[in-house]
Amino acid sequence: MFYQVISMIGAALILVAFAASQAGKMDRENFWYNLLNLIGSGLLAWVAIVNRQAGFIILETVWAALSIKPLFAARAKPA
Repeated sequence: MFYQVISMIGAALILVAFAASQAGKMDRENFWYNLLNLIGSGLLAWVAIVNRQAGFIILETVWAALSIKPLFAARAKPA
C-alpha cells in the first residue's frame, strides 16, 4: 500500500507539470515544471527499483536525469 501511494504521488506530480504545460502555464524550461518532473519521476523510479521493474527503472531514471539540466538552467537565469 505504501508504494502505491508513493507511485500515485509521483504520477500526480508529473501529470500536474504536463497539464500546466498543455494549458500554457509552464514551458519545458520553467523551473517548477522540471522540479515536478524530477521529483515525480524520482519517486516512480524508486518504486520501480523496489519492485524490480527494469523497464520502468530505465524510463523513470532517464526522465529524472533529463529534468536536471533544465532545472539548474532555469534556476541560474536572472529574475
